Amino acid sequence: MNVYGFFNLSLGLLHLFIAIPVVFSLIFLLGTVGNSLVLAVLLQNSQRGCKQTNLFIFNLSLADFFFIVFCVPFQATIYSMEGWIFGAFMCKVVHFFIYLTMYASSFTLAAVSVDRYLAIRYPLHSRELRTAYSAVVTTAIIWGLSIIFSGPYLSYYDLVQWEESYICVPGWEGWKRKVLETSTFIFGYIIPALIVSLSYTRTIKHLWMSVDPLSDMSESKKSKWKVTKMIIIVTILFCFCWLPYHVVVLHYLYGDFPFNQTTYALRLLSHCMAYANSCLNPIVYALVSKHFRKGFKKVFRCLLRRKPWSKVQAVHCTLTKPGIEVASTDRSQVNEDNRQQNGSPALTDLISCFLPKAYPSRVHPP
Repeated sequence: MNVYGFFNLSLGLLHLFIAIPVVFSLIFLLGTVGNSLVLAVLLQNSQRGCKQTNLFIFNLSLADFFFIVFCVPFQATIYSMEGWIFGAFMCKVVHFFIYLTMYASSFTLAAVSVDRYLAIRYPLHSRELRTAYSAVVTTAIIWGLSIIFSGPYLSYYDLVQWEESYICVPGWEGWKRKVLETSTFIFGYIIPALIVSLSYTRTIKHLWMSVDPLSDMSESKKSKWKVTKMIIIVTILFCFCWLPYHVVVLHYLYGDFPFNQTTYALRLLSHCMAYANSCLNPIVYALVSKHFRKGFKKVFRCLLRRKPWSKVQAVHCTLTKPGIEVASTDRSQVNEDNRQQNGSPALTDLISCFLPKAYPSRVHPP
């Protein structure tokens, strides 16, 4: 390689090292804020009753939130630093969480696709099956299966010394590595994608065959179709974002994948697409669902509300005997003390948004 080629290679890598912190910071910011808003809206809506689909969306957002918080910051250091600085334990745990949340997301999308099909195809007969209890049981099964399938990754990654530092890389080689990565692709991507494709194909076919034309569809089915459309978009994004990651891994195992600037950029791009999937779902909810838009606005109003605490004129509640004052209480002082003990007004306002309104009982003096 001549001097100019080396200079161009170094310049390209320098641009990547500058862009990596920006991209990962953007993913982290959008992912944490967006999924926190989704979780807050769903918790708020749970006061009016838990719907099965909402529980699945809550589970999906929870998996995305865990992925963003526990995986993205650590993975960013792999591309921006020369070695792994968090030790062998975190090397295993971080990658375990990556695949745990990936499995949880794919299994949840498969479950919600079946739920949408039953809700639209068998709206009456599926009521006994589509309950909040069954959704909780399904969610528990999803996380149980996710732990089982991602468990091998606790021993799959190890620290390996490279020059003067340590790097976190797969420790398995040969057929064991191929079996694990191929199984992840089949059980974590192909099978859920097939279930989703079959469910939504039959759902769409039923919607178009059962009514003629679409304008004759009942309001109930229109509402269910809007939710289904939103979940379909989320599912397509998941498949689109995670496919390059699996392709790169399988191409490395079964094909020719040399280490150079191009393959490094492809590997980085595939990882960024997979990580970005966890921050795209809240954007979809905001664009497609008016209920989520209203919920987001309410949460923002709670966060931005800053009502100054005006001094209340002291009201003395006294219990007296003739000519003798037994007790005197300054209500404004009591309120001030309570605010100091219970937290800031902003936190109180935010919590009050997600708690049912309580009406104080009328107090009569003795």
